[in-house]
Amino acid sequence: MKTNYKITGTPNSPVLVFSNSLGADMGMWDELVSFLLPYFRVLQYDTRGHGVSEVTESPYTIDILGNDVVDLLNELKIEKAYFCGLSMGGLIGQWLGIHHPNRIIKLIISNTDAKIGAASTWNDRINIITKEGMQAIVDGTMERWFTDGFREKNPKRIAEIKAVFLKNNALGYTNSCAAVRDADFRDHLYKITAETLVITGDEDVVTTVAQAEVLVKNIPNTSLKVLPARHLSSTELPKEYAEILIDFIVGESTFEKGMHVRRTVLGDTHVDKANENINEFNGEFQNFISNYAWGEIWTRPGLSKHNRSLITIAMLIALNRKAELQMHIKAAFNNGVSKDEIKEVIMQSALYCGLPAANEAIHTAEDVFRENKK
Repeated sequence: MKTNYKITGTPNSPVLVFSNSLGADMGMWDELVSFLLPYFRVLQYDTRGHGVSEVTESPYTIDILGNDVVDLLNELKIEKAYFCGLSMGGLIGQWLGIHHPNRIIKLIISNTDAKIGAASTWNDRINIITKEGMQAIVDGTMERWFTDGFREKNPKRIAEIKAVFLKNNALGYTNSCAAVRDADFRDHLYKITAETLVITGDEDVVTTVAQAEVLVKNIPNTSLKVLPARHLSSTELPKEYAEILIDFIVGESTFEKGMHVRRTVLGDTHVDKANENINEFNGEFQNFISNYAWGEIWTRPGLSKHNRSLITIAMLIALNRKAELQMHIKAAFNNGVSKDEIKEVIMQSALYCGLPAANEAIHTAEDVFRENKK
């Protein structure tokens, strides 16, 4: 099975997997990614039969679609990940939580239910698509997916989403309908041990707030967030949705967010050592660093962590801050920076900071490379 995917973010960040809804593709998550990259490596994939992933012949099951995720994690050598799935993706998330709890750190299931819709409704949809194609249901789908206000104010975005929906392979779509039709986790929700967040929209008529509340009642360690949206709540409110994910996975306080990012950039060993050395004199300063530098600046989505590393190295060369430069050259590798890029920053600094500063930086970088076997 060929699964189309893309993974973005820095190598030392934990992985957050996104699973698309029926009829969408991995692009439905694109608007969230910039908000999430300070914290995670983001893995988006097209579910079997969708996007550019392979369309296989026989009707699918959630077992098949769930195992596709496990196979992808294995292929990418990702032992554990956070997982967020919407609608059909939420069913896949439930399957993973039940059958592969060791692979899921925290679980987000959005605009979904333990059983979505009646079998007769799904059979009718399969028959319509088989006979008439995707065009037959596209307008009704857009109405169910998005509030009236969103559709009126965002005609360009709606047109893009309709185009994706209409490009669906009819066989891949109907096979996926069969998977959703047959999935039923109502008697198995208690087996989900990962901390779980349920998200839904207050106008979602496909998977309602009442259905979300039943999920929360039956999954042991679960909370609920309700957004002013319909079925594709992540597309309707991407910034708000991303903030909910960050608060749930990382923590709601600036300090928690700062410590998370600080660890992904500097590494656990460095941060643990700094924490061990906190005392009455330096405690407020350490708190300032975690809150302001890491919690407010490094979490901003306007620059990638990769670029922030390059800029930081350049500024530390100019300021002749050797200890900090050593620390941030080492940290740069956690942000996906290469030795060649570090060399180019030093060469650029020779022009604008002077030869003595660049010479010192070259020696400092070589010391770091030797120490870390780079």
